[in-house]
Amino acid sequence: MRHHNSKRKFGREKTQRNALVNSLAFNLIVRGKIKTTLPKAKELRPFVEKLVTRAKRGDLATRRSIISKLGGHHSREVKKLFEVIAPKYKDTKGGYTRVLKLGTRKADGAPMAIIEFV
Repeated sequence: MRHHNSKRKFGREKTQRNALVNSLAFNLIVRGKIKTTLPKAKELRPFVEKLVTRAKRGDLATRRSIISKLGGHHSREVKKLFEVIAPKYKDTKGGYTRVLKLGTRKADGAPMAIIEFV
């Protein structure tokens, strides 16, 4: 039974899922907007929102925890998260991202979406 298991599996093992979400979050921070499938966008949203909420604190321990969350080798992107993205939302209590539905992908019929910072 799946009681209290709300995360999607995407047909991958745990390490592969974590790598997928880390990669999507990394690309969202770098580009500000990415196009992906709707379930991936919905899974990415809370992960990124928690990162931005933590980054609003701005201390060294938080910076180190975010670097470890993103895989440990994205210090330039974490710097962008702390210095560019988080200050934009210092007065906002949540809702930093938006998911826009695009319709289905022609090749396999997968529902597509754009996730972006508001």
